[in-house]
Amino acid sequence: MKYVIKKTGTLIITLLIVAFLSFLAFSVIPGDAARSRLGTEATQEQVEALQKEMGLDKPVPVQFGIWLKNFVTGDMGESYSYSMPVADMLKNKIPITIAITLISFLMILLLSVPLGIFTAQHAGGWLDRVIMTLNQVVMSVPGFLLGIVITYVFGLLFHWFTPGAYVAASEDFVGFLGYLIAPCAAIALPRCAMGVKMLRSSVLSQMESDYVRTAFARGNTKTRVLYRHVLKNALIPVLTFWGMTIADIMANSMIIEQVFTIPGMGSLLISSISNRDYPVVLGILVLVAGMVVVINFAVDLLYGRIDPRIRVRE
Repeated sequence: MKYVIKKTGTLIITLLIVAFLSFLAFSVIPGDAARSRLGTEATQEQVEALQKEMGLDKPVPVQFGIWLKNFVTGDMGESYSYSMPVADMLKNKIPITIAITLISFLMILLLSVPLGIFTAQHAGGWLDRVIMTLNQVVMSVPGFLLGIVITYVFGLLFHWFTPGAYVAASEDFVGFLGYLIAPCAAIALPRCAMGVKMLRSSVLSQMESDYVRTAFARGNTKTRVLYRHVLKNALIPVLTFWGMTIADIMANSMIIEQVFTIPGMGSLLISSISNRDYPVVLGILVLVAGMVVVINFAVDLLYGRIDPRIRVRE
């Protein structure tokens, strides 16, 4: 329980720091949201009046305190550009980005775990060398470039999907999932390659341990030792990678959304930055940071579950 309380406290502090630094960054970025909203023809008096109305005339710590108080009650502020609540703008965007993240991560798990174990079992063989060579190539390709290649090959040449013909989940859920396969593959494949390499190295490292030699001395088969003893310990460092991977997927999903014209949080974030719509940008950043921190929090708890020694050290 002490371990969970400590991790929960760390989670809350991290979110507060991320929120404040994001808020502070917007205050020092050149440009004026009030003037941007009114246009270049506005007088100084009009700009100052709007700044007062928007609360931009107050010191940054005071602005942050007001924003934080409203945020914890579910009020994320109002968009400068669209004059509507930020929460209403995001409620249809968040599920799309989360769906891309979850599907991409599922692809990584389904591909990297079996391949990582297989290459570790056949380390040094010709098939292992072929897989690791291909692995290195895929790992070096950026997700957005892979997305462009997938769009050209499978969208324009093979016509497996129509680029830009996004289908909303409310209209056709199966079609929605089908359209997300290509962008999710573009995100997942390079990270899957990294996962294979990491799991393979971790398994091979554990196979050199004393407890493995003891297990073999007791008459256990290689398969039994691998799945009953080695894999559990080999997954501990890989969990760290997977935790960071989820954050990386979420960040890259916003870029991939532009390649495949998906109306998720990424599209809204880029347009809001261009329009200096800081309430929307801040809301997206804090939500993404929150999801990443919560996921890492869950991974930390899983560490403690897999290896109780971690809880004792903490």
